[in-house]
Amino acid sequence: MTESIEQVHQRRVRYKGAYPKNYHEKYKELQPEKYADELEKIKAKGKTPAGTHIPIMVTEILEFLQIKPGTQGLDATLGYGGHTAKMLACLQDKGHLLAIDVDSAELPKTENRLRALGYGEDILTIKQSNFSEIGALAAEYGKFDFILADLGVSSMQIDNPERGFSFKFDGPLDLRLNQSSGMTASERLFELDEEDIAEMLINNSDEPYAAQIAKAIAKMQAGGAPIATTTQLKYIIANALSFLPPQEKQEAVKKSCQRTFQALRIDINSEYEVLEAFLEQLPNVLNDNGRAAILTFHSGEDRLVKKTFKRCYREGAFSQIANEIVRPTKEECYQNPRAHSTKMRWAIK
Repeated sequence: MTESIEQVHQRRVRYKGAYPKNYHEKYKELQPEKYADELEKIKAKGKTPAGTHIPIMVTEILEFLQIKPGTQGLDATLGYGGHTAKMLACLQDKGHLLAIDVDSAELPKTENRLRALGYGEDILTIKQSNFSEIGALAAEYGKFDFILADLGVSSMQIDNPERGFSFKFDGPLDLRLNQSSGMTASERLFELDEEDIAEMLINNSDEPYAAQIAKAIAKMQAGGAPIATTTQLKYIIANALSFLPPQEKQEAVKKSCQRTFQALRIDINSEYEVLEAFLEQLPNVLNDNGRAAILTFHSGEDRLVKKTFKRCYREGAFSQIANEIVRPTKEECYQNPRAHSTKMRWAIK
């Protein structure tokens, strides 16, 4: 008698409609190792697959850094590891790259991907650290011949609703780059008064409707409860701008949401303070003729990098700096719309 063997059939994740819309239902995108072909199709449409990140301005970065085998570098913002992998390839198994990031959730995932590519501790060291600590890192590992800092929030952080980085998805109003420490955006917002909120919106994102949005937030929080979710904050901003003509309101609300979330993210992660500390130490951690490239994504970051680079050049700390910003090509912006606001500045020791 022959025994019948039943094959277990794994059903796909259930979702409404022809395509998944919820982040956790995008099982193909969230398993890039199994569905590489599907991811390439999504990228070909000018979209970033959920849970992944497309590195920006790779060609321009590598052309400037001029990475040679046997040199030592620092990727100050590891993220998904796209830039890191390209820089490691330039080393040709000779030299060393230190890669750091503050994101305790994404760091182990990225390390697993890079180790799977064959990069061991002999050529790649990965460490959870803030790039404001580059002075201590240089003291431990030695000075660097090349440094890259990509200041943008990674796509896998933006797309995950549990991180709270985007008003497009409902989730907790968190916005921390490192979810293992510090207060959430919800907690931080609740401790600010109307004047403080308006000042934060102006200083961190040049929000033109800062006064109206701050008043609406303060009024909502006066009831004694914090704004807990991204959707709540989005609706408060929309109501604050209800005085605008209907033909202007939709776009204005979208842009004000973007700026408000940006301002909150900058505030709770102390991004300007961290960047300033990084820039002040940068000349001292580079070897002679060492090169540093920084990608910025909004005017506040770019102003700070530009101002510091110019001062360091005048003081003789840098031999050369970028006179003009370097931007991604039109082709790259078409293929990856998230590259559109990128500006690259560089300096040579």
